[in-house]
Amino acid sequence: MRVVIAEDDALLREGLALLLRHAGCTVPAATGDAETFLDAVRTHRPDVTVVDVRLPPSYRDEGLRAALRAREEIAGLPVLVLSQYVARDYAAELLGSGNAVGYLLKDRVSRVEEFVDALRRVAAGGTALDPDVVAQLLVRGPEDPTAGLTPREREVLALMAQGHDNRDIADRMLITGNAVHKHISNIFAKLGLDPADGGHRRVRAVLTYLGA
Repeated sequence: MRVVIAEDDALLREGLALLLRHAGCTVPAATGDAETFLDAVRTHRPDVTVVDVRLPPSYRDEGLRAALRAREEIAGLPVLVLSQYVARDYAAELLGSGNAVGYLLKDRVSRVEEFVDALRRVAAGGTALDPDVVAQLLVRGPEDPTAGLTPREREVLALMAQGHDNRDIADRMLITGNAVHKHISNIFAKLGLDPADGGHRRVRAVLTYLGA
């Protein structure tokens, strides 16, 4: 798995690169600003990218903007965003750009196995969201398409949003795999997701929930 990193903090940038190389990844470029990141993405066409929300010169949203631009240039480019805190608008915009996205708080990086697992899920086209990010995004509006879900179905969908598979969900909720499958089938039906979409329904369900 080839990873391009955009992180302005030199210590964290080099630490991420070292961590990923030890995990068997290739890091062809680790940059400190948005323009260099975009050049690296165009040159190396990575399998996934890790991007800090705030990059020079203004340290506001350059990283996120660069990630969204990279996804426009390379359709479906997997992006895992790192941030010091939950920036709700930024997270919602990224998630609205499609699948193969993640948003983690930086303190999760210290949990090496969790971080690498999240990165692999994003690279494979899934989602990886920090639980705190999910909690911030679950503020539902008056036109909430998930209003018909039961509390149990919402719990299942929240765990799906964090990137957990069916087995993990069953273990966390102390229910059977068949029960998880039934909940997910109900979720798809209530959200009007066509069975013809196959595996994409899972990602679409998560995006619908988080965008509600």
